[in-house]
Amino acid sequence: MKRIWLGAIGVVLILGATMALAGCSSEGTSLTGGSFKIDLNSQQEGIWVNGEGKVNAVPDVAILSLGIEAQEVSVAQAQSEAAAAMDKVMAALKGGGVAEKDIQTRSFNIQRVTRWDDDRQQEITIGYRVSNMVTAKIRKVDKAGSVIDAVTAAGGDLIRINSIGFTVDDPKPYQEQARVLAVADAAAKAKKLADTAGVKLGKPSYISESSYVPGPIYRADMLAKAEGAPAPVATPVSPGELEITTNVQLAYDIAD
Repeated sequence: MKRIWLGAIGVVLILGATMALAGCSSEGTSLTGGSFKIDLNSQQEGIWVNGEGKVNAVPDVAILSLGIEAQEVSVAQAQSEAAAAMDKVMAALKGGGVAEKDIQTRSFNIQRVTRWDDDRQQEITIGYRVSNMVTAKIRKVDKAGSVIDAVTAAGGDLIRINSIGFTVDDPKPYQEQARVLAVADAAAKAKKLADTAGVKLGKPSYISESSYVPGPIYRADMLAKAEGAPAPVATPVSPGELEITTNVQLAYDIAD
């Protein structure tokens, strides 16, 4: 009886293998059985090249990271002082042309401030620190210096200016320029490879693209001045340039 069952199982296995091989193409590229598929031909064909295009863009948006920090003996006092100072800072931002939709709260913290007491041999609470940090988009970069001075004067000793960054509001036109350069770069490489190999370059059969737009490049070194008194000359701000990059990968057929 056992021999009969083993024989039946062997027949089923042979039939299954035969059916799977029946799905194999004449070039042996795949084996198919139901929804099961194996690709046997993973070798890339044709001429594969990478191309890169770079375009420099002058930032048209400055992103200012700033806020208020107040410390008092009680939470209520610290919060009240911070709120009053932040109201003045907000008014200064809006007076400098920053739209309300371009001001976003990034963090709000209330922290206990302690010190070590040698007599008690323990930490004791000496006050509370309230901090309220925001980011503001300044869409007129040439006004960034005067906005910095205005918020510094408004916030007084409680102002904290962390950094300033620069970006491009709409990077698409620069990406399109970079894409053209990247495709041209790839096409030139493919032509050289084909000529060197002594073959005729065919049409592209595969194209992929990836773009890189740098985020805001923050700079804190230029914002050391934040002491509450307005400067007679606006704080100098230099946005520099951003480099927007597009990379493409193309596969060309080899023509007969």
